[in-house]
Amino acid sequence: MSANKRTDLIQNALPLFYENGFHATGMDLVAKETGVSKTSIYKHFRTKEELILAVLRLRDERFRNWLYRRMEELSATPQGQMLAMFDILKEWFEQDGFQGCLFIKASAEFQSKDHPINAQAFAHKQLLTDHLAKLAAKAGYPHPDVLARKLIILKEGAIVMAAMSHNSSSASEAKEVAQVLLST
Repeated sequence: MSANKRTDLIQNALPLFYENGFHATGMDLVAKETGVSKTSIYKHFRTKEELILAVLRLRDERFRNWLYRRMEELSATPQGQMLAMFDILKEWFEQDGFQGCLFIKASAEFQSKDHPINAQAFAHKQLLTDHLAKLAAKAGYPHPDVLARKLIILKEGAIVMAAMSHNSSSASEAKEVAQVLLST
């Protein structure tokens, strides 16, 4: 399988896992929906879990690039960017097809802390936390790591509530709490 076909497979598998879950999406469905034979899939990915890890890496890259770019578009200041994150979440929650966070789903389906998929899901959240900590440090907050962790907890809670309630209001509610955190 060429690099382009491998990339296409990963890109086409992403929405399947997002919509159906990881365990519920079998390799027969991946082959059928992507148009790539199971033999070809297994030439590039020894296991379904390897494909899932590749999908998570792609989603991580796309999501962080989108989020950080939008944060910078909405505010020129570090504090403003941290608050803008919640406005961006609201945008995401209101998109057609929003079904929560792929990384939260991965962690829920692969719960062992030693499982590579769980570790990959947590790594995504840690990269987001690290970015928020850098912004908090630039903004001059005394404990940027602590603040970043609190903001990520708000962000994650907003995502879960939006997915469960099918309502985007949790983004605005989380932003209100974030404003209190950022003003202290």
